[in-house]
Amino acid sequence: MESIDTIAAQRNLSALVDFGKYINSSLDLKAILNNLLLTCFGKFHTTKGIVALFDDDILKIKIAKGFPKEIEDNFPLIKSNDIACSNNTLIEFETANNLVFCMQVKSSHGILGMIFLGERINKKEYSSDDKEFLNTIINVAATAIDNSIIVEKLKKINRKLDSKVTMLSSLFELSKEFSGVLETQRLVKLLIYSIIGQLMVSNYSVIVCESEGLNILDSKFPQKYLLSILQNRNVSKIVNSIRKENFDDEIKELAVLGVEVIIPMQIQQETKGLILLGKRIGNIPYSDSDIEFIYSIGSLAMISIENARLFKETLEKQKMEKDLEIARNIQKNLFPKSIPKLKSFDIAAMNLSSKQVGGDYYDIMKLDENSCLVAIADVSGKGVPASLLMANLQAFLKITAKHGMELSEATGIINDLVSENTMGENFITFFWAIFDESKKSITYVNAGHNPPYIIRKGEIKKFCKGGMILGILKTVKPYLSETVELMSDDVIVLFTDGVTEAMNKKMEEFSEEKLEKIVTGNYSKSPDEIMKDIITEVQNYADGAIQSDDITLMIIKVK
Repeated sequence: MESIDTIAAQRNLSALVDFGKYINSSLDLKAILNNLLLTCFGKFHTTKGIVALFDDDILKIKIAKGFPKEIEDNFPLIKSNDIACSNNTLIEFETANNLVFCMQVKSSHGILGMIFLGERINKKEYSSDDKEFLNTIINVAATAIDNSIIVEKLKKINRKLDSKVTMLSSLFELSKEFSGVLETQRLVKLLIYSIIGQLMVSNYSVIVCESEGLNILDSKFPQKYLLSILQNRNVSKIVNSIRKENFDDEIKELAVLGVEVIIPMQIQQETKGLILLGKRIGNIPYSDSDIEFIYSIGSLAMISIENARLFKETLEKQKMEKDLEIARNIQKNLFPKSIPKLKSFDIAAMNLSSKQVGGDYYDIMKLDENSCLVAIADVSGKGVPASLLMANLQAFLKITAKHGMELSEATGIINDLVSENTMGENFITFFWAIFDESKKSITYVNAGHNPPYIIRKGEIKKFCKGGMILGILKTVKPYLSETVELMSDDVIVLFTDGVTEAMNKKMEEFSEEKLEKIVTGNYSKSPDEIMKDIITEVQNYADGAIQSDDITLMIIKVK
């Protein structure tokens, strides 16, 4: 007959084979640990047991039998470098919970955790054979546990990869949607719907940084309160997402509004806006992956918002350029094609346009054999409106001139006509005069224009008689005219404020004093030479500074 020890050994071997087959056929960690404890209970007749494994380097209970649920809360904090059955903290825990046996669970990758067993029902101690058997089944179980942990990690990695793939797919689709939209409000709605659909958020705010300050494009938070909190914060310095618990003193009041997280919207690592999100439905916390996703679609949206802004600016610029081209053509066609030849007067005139289309205007019109009309004006404003008003002025001027009216009376009529057309929104400084060749005289009216100079033997006088600027209001006081007898070699200089107000790079004006000095020093020259001297001095003074106003000059010399 076989001995009792042989029979026991065979039973143990049979139990180990069955245990090994079952435990290695499963990758479910809970099932593996449950089978391990139940095998121990059946073999050693105990009713208490715990298996604790390392999770993020902390020993945590994974399964416990024979204990209340609170046992997990009372389990001591043990790290991998403290693992030992002789650890005093563990010994105290074992004593308090009537655990009489512990053993490390090891695999080829190191210590996985520990198993704890309570006392046996028959009160016998665990023999060396018991410990040897227990060590064997733990070694068998360790491989299964290790495999289960590795598989679970792989599953987590795969879930993350699946999530990333889904995220990338969503981002790809959204990028196509964003790129096809050039309206800011539609872009913002698309962004919001994407966030709500992905994260189930009820409160949100989308804010962009503009040159004038922060602009809230859409918000479910109180906008005035939101701006009052953020107005003193340099939003461009927010380069990383901020959770509520990390709000600093400047923005901590956002938490009172219900803001849970702030996510920057960036272009080339420069913050151009912010997305503020409230709680998710169900109070689900925002994961790092959630925030990463919102950051990605926020930056995609910001690029499209910026593109929409640039597109709008381009359209406005093109419209402006088209308007300016129209205005240039109008203005160009208003100037006289040639200067008439006169018996008693030499005339030179020119207009230098600034980069913007201004409202300068001059005209020279021979009325009959003995008289010639000259005019110079400066219309307020720029572009097409100024050019159209200039065209109206020329039409009024020609109509009144052909009727042979007195200049003072004609000026009043022109002012009334301009006032009706401008409604006080624009005005014109205007000077016109009729030169009489037979009498060598000039009759003029000055309607608020820079007084032209008459230089006689190096001395300057100014033509100031007239009245108010055209277009402010209808004529209530008649305009005054003046007739001046001219002498040979008298020089008359007509100009717009683009000459005297030309700026240098220090933003200093050329001034009337400099103009007067030039004309008194060069009055003996021809009109063309005087005009060239003035333009040269003005351009040298400006020294390349960009001018915002036209320069118009007319030089008349008595033969």
